[in-house]
Amino acid sequence: MKIRNAEAKDLTVIVEIYNASIPSRIATGDLELISMESRIPWYQEHSPDSRPILVAELDNKVVGWLSFQSFYGRQAYKATVEVSIYVAPEYQGRGIGKKLLSEAIYYSSKLGIKTLLGFIFAHNIASLSLFNQFGFKRWGYLPKVADLDGINGDLVIVGLHLEEVKNKNKIYPF
Repeated sequence: MKIRNAEAKDLTVIVEIYNASIPSRIATGDLELISMESRIPWYQEHSPDSRPILVAELDNKVVGWLSFQSFYGRQAYKATVEVSIYVAPEYQGRGIGKKLLSEAIYYSSKLGIKTLLGFIFAHNIASLSLFNQFGFKRWGYLPKVADLDGINGDLVIVGLHLEEVKNKNKIYPF
């Protein structure tokens, strides 16, 4: 498996993978499919030097991606980012999310990032388990904040201070 920075040519597959996650109501609060055109500004806001989008490739095919998103837009939070991970359905359960998150943690210090956050639906057990494996702790719980087709969804906020990872002598990537 190869992890690399996303390129403009990857945007179509990135959108396809994201759209595949929408119907399950497990990984995103979007309720309708998005267009590639709507993601162009989002892609352009990312930079390999500060807020990258990473893609995972198997046999020269993009099968998953991770993005770094600035948190709360104020200068005091510039070293805190939200990470989002999406894996193509047919490749889930093969360690792709684990490899992406491992790379994100490993490269965060080079990007000046000190804190990683995840915003995960409480019913997304697989993602909660993944982030837990990397030492993320539950920092917040927002009950019934999402309306998922008439079903209330709870949101779990998980976080990881990267300095604490260094202090525990954990080695990344796995």
